[in-house]
Amino acid sequence: MIIVLLLPLHGAFLVIFFGIVLVKLFALIDAATRPAAGFVYHDKKTKQFWLLVLALALVTSYFGFLSIIGLVAALVYLVDVRPALLSR
Repeated sequence: MIIVLLLPLHGAFLVIFFGIVLVKLFALIDAATRPAAGFVYHDKKTKQFWLLVLALALVTSYFGFLSIIGLVAALVYLVDVRPALLSR
């Protein structure tokens, strides 16, 4: 099934696709490993919110424009939320 979904992607587009999926997966795993209290302490949305958003972002990797929206959500987490959680 996954092979059929990846057939239209060749060369650089396939590399870009896997790069986007890896960014989303890294953000999801990072959010899952952070303590829930840190999200509230730094006035960010709750851990459950970010896990839901990032999981949906990862699932929508195969749906064209939704993939870009998911990438933006993952980048917001990585650029805004993650540094705040690391500065604890």
